[in-house]
Amino acid sequence: MARSVSVWFALAAIVCSLTAILAEESESKEFVLTLDHSNFTDTVSKHNFIVVEFYAPWCGHCKNLAPEYEKAASILSKHNPPIILAKVDANEEANKDLANKHEVKGYPTLKIVRNGGKNIQEYKGPREADGIVEYLKKQSGPASAEIKSVEDASNLIDDKKIVVVGVFPKFSGEEFESYIAFAEKLRSDYEFGHTLDAKHLPRGESLVTGPVVRLFKPFDELFVDFKDFNLEALEKFVEESSIPLVTFYNNDPSNHPFVVKFFNSPYVKAMLFANLSSEGVDSLKSKYREVAEQYRGQGISFLLGDVEASQGAFQYFGVQESQVPLIIIQNNDGKKYLKAHVVADHIAPWVKDYKEGKVPPYVKSEPIPDVNDKPVKVVVADTLQDMVLKSGKNVFLEFYAPWCGHCKKLAPILDEVAVHYEKDADVLIAKLDATANDIVDENFDVKGYPTVYFRSANGNITPYEGDRTKEDIIDFIEKNRGQAVHQESVKDEL
Repeated sequence: MARSVSVWFALAAIVCSLTAILAEESESKEFVLTLDHSNFTDTVSKHNFIVVEFYAPWCGHCKNLAPEYEKAASILSKHNPPIILAKVDANEEANKDLANKHEVKGYPTLKIVRNGGKNIQEYKGPREADGIVEYLKKQSGPASAEIKSVEDASNLIDDKKIVVVGVFPKFSGEEFESYIAFAEKLRSDYEFGHTLDAKHLPRGESLVTGPVVRLFKPFDELFVDFKDFNLEALEKFVEESSIPLVTFYNNDPSNHPFVVKFFNSPYVKAMLFANLSSEGVDSLKSKYREVAEQYRGQGISFLLGDVEASQGAFQYFGVQESQVPLIIIQNNDGKKYLKAHVVADHIAPWVKDYKEGKVPPYVKSEPIPDVNDKPVKVVVADTLQDMVLKSGKNVFLEFYAPWCGHCKKLAPILDEVAVHYEKDADVLIAKLDATANDIVDENFDVKGYPTVYFRSANGNITPYEGDRTKEDIIDFIEKNRGQAVHQESVKDEL
């Protein structure tokens, strides 16, 4: 008896030990695959569905995503079939070509890769574990869900999102195949369903037999039908129909997806900012909606922003809350047009003047400094012409962002260069805050910070791409400087 008890205790100890080891292994196991340039193509080619995160080790957003992404990978590893999540260090030099191939322009960037790498889409879902899991379960299934009952329809269609549903007499034929291909293409942007019976669907004529595409939306006319199954026509229909006639920009989270769609749209953007809780705002809103209706289908999207939610927009456009109600129109070329203190009756004629090219562009500029006596001179949008392009001097100009680490490292070096040229009236070392000033001159292409240009006295404009040392910058200036044109010399010639 004593022997059997001792054997039982020994077995129990072994079981406990194995359990602890397995638990430890489970905790330490990484469910997110690590890929790089050497194994990416081979790994992806073996999977019909895999999600890849392109990250940088120094990126704060990537660090925040990492535990959620790992947790989601652990849960999805048990899905039937398992859903694979992977990651690539896009900051690693050897992986730069891979990142460029997948159009990685910021971190983290997540891609859904289907069919062994033949189909790649942006991940547009949540960034927390449970949301990632639910989103990817839908993305890994059929592009369009069959609706067999009213319950199926109510599970798919609600009053806060856009849903596209195809109604067909049968699930075959050219129209149905085109619809499924369309759903596959845009599945990361919208939810799709298909049905044989329109009676299951809310908000519309229940006797329609199709083939027809019905887009449900939580605004304007609530649903709209379309019968052209050409892929390009379908895409245009859904893109245009899924933007409200007037997008509301406020603190309601359910409006945020439509605000994002508004700013991502390829159309000219008209934005009216006002205190939407103030007296008399109803007439302003009503007139604005009339104008939006007047220009429907003419390449202009309209947004109505509440002051409380629009502080970030005010900072971006360089306007003040004291200017509301105000309208801003932004063209695709970056040019902006502004009308401050607008009243209802001003909206239609002002937009008409804009369309006819009668409104001058608005340029965001910091105030011109009252004192500008530091070695590195401050340039703002309103002084760019006089201080740089028409100065007749050799100007070494940095376009910077206040939060940019590389700009902060360059600042003391530019100070030293400026001190070196302090007694040289023909050379100017200057800087322009590109986050607070519009850069409307086509000579300057600023896509990152710092961006540095040299404008010689004889008019040549050259990007500076040399080393950021005092000696290299001075050497560059000396090799590229021109003969300065002084105002006195110009007068003498006249």
